[in-house]
Parts: sequence; structure tokens; C-alpha cells
Amino acid sequence: MLTCDWSALSTELALWRRAHLALRIWWRDDDAVAHTPELDHLMRVGEDVGLPVHLAVIPDQIEASLAPVIEAQAQLIPIIHGWRHVNHAPQGAKNAEFGHPRAGASEELVQALAKMQSAFGAQLLPMFVPPWNRIDPVLLPVLAHAGYVGVSTYGARTAPFAAVGLVRINTHIDPIFWRGDRGLVDPQTLISGIVNTLRDRREGRTDAQEPLGLLTHHLVHDPAIWAFCSDVLRVLLDGGARPADIATALQAGRNPNI
Repeated sequence: MLTCDWSALSTELALWRRAHLALRIWWRDDDAVAHTPELDHLMRVGEDVGLPVHLAVIPDQIEASLAPVIEAQAQLIPIIHGWRHVNHAPQGAKNAEFGHPRAGASEELVQALAKMQSAFGAQLLPMFVPPWNRIDPVLLPVLAHAGYVGVSTYGARTAPFAAVGLVRINTHIDPIFWRGDRGLVDPQTLISGIVNTLRDRREGRTDAQEPLGLLTHHLVHDPAIWAFCSDVLRVLLDGGARPADIATALQAGRNPNI
């Protein structure tokens, strides 16, 4: 375990238990394309903590080595990460593949789903993860019409549905210091952020029903990032959180009778 103070998070989790609030958590890992040693490490951590990993795969970059690993590992749940993961943002705007209007975007969304269905069949969960967590709102109903059932970006959702028939389940914990050295964000800063996120839910400022999501990128983790991911999941689960059934949540969102 990393040397850091988890007491504030443990206290907040105790308040959730005292209020009889259910905390569901999930894990999304981005940028998968092939079977690598880093992917093996990801699977080991998931097995150790007892949490499935929703693996966001880049459709146009899939290598032949990936499908057999996912087929053999029920804990890896493939979801769809853009099309090519290339930046189409206008000059001066933040990186995004689907964040701005452009010709061909709708067709790429259809292609991405078809390629992932071909690669992973019934194992695929048709949830769309836009690269850089940015998507043009105009494309949300396009996703639903194409056959996607969910979309995931980053931050507290403002509503359970992103469009009719399209459930939004975001991520909320990102341990990587992207704007710095790409190592681990200061652990106490991360813990404070998680506590604030949970407090906002408990006190009714944000949606307490949304599963709390850990966002990772296995290909760029250093030992400290791996350690934090393992530790924070253990603290959450030991504190009363339970794994979220994302597939059921998406289907229930489309069919209220489930």
C-alpha cells in the first residue's frame, strides 16, 4: 500500500453506511488495442480486488492478439473507445475525436460499433467512450440510433440519460497527472477529491445513483499509479462499496420494467 492517509475517505464511507446509502463502483480502462504485459498487470489487479474492468478498445487499431484474451477473461468487458483515437479538434481547441461537428463522424460511430461486434460478439457492451472524454451533444442521439446503449465521459453526470435510450455512466477518479509528469497525482489530493465527490452525492448536490468510476490507462502506468489504483479500490470495497453491474444498469435504463 502507498503511504497516505485514508482516514477522510473511511470516515465518509462510514457516513454513507450510517445513512443506508448504496455505493456502486466500476472501473474503466482506456486505449486498449492489443495483449500486452501491461494488460496482464491490469487483469491481475482486477482479479486481486474482485472488480471487473471495462476495457475501452480503439476499434480501428485492434490487433489480433486482443480478442482471445478478452474471450478467456470474463472480468474484461470490452466497450468502444472512439474510432481511430485521432484529434479532429479545431486549432486552439482541446483535443477531441468527436467533440466538434465534422463530416463523416456519424458514419465512424456506426463503423466502430460494427467492428467491435465483429471482434468481440456477445461479450461486447455497446457503451461509447469518446477519446479525451469529449463528445458533440449533436452526436448523442446518433449513438442511440446506431445501437449504442450507453456513453461514458468524466465527471458527475447531470442526468441519467444523455439522449433517449442512451444511459450516461461517467468516471470520476483519474490518478494520472496529465498536465505534469504523467505520474501519480498527489495521493492526498486524489483522496480529497473522492471525499468531496461522495459528500456532494450524500448531501444531494449530485446524482448518488450514478456508479462511482475509476478511470485508468494501463499502457502508461508507473508503479505508484498501479499501487494507488489497487489501494483505492480496496478502501472503497472494504468501506461498503460494491461492484456495479453496468450491463444491467444500461438495460434497465432502456427498459424501466427490468
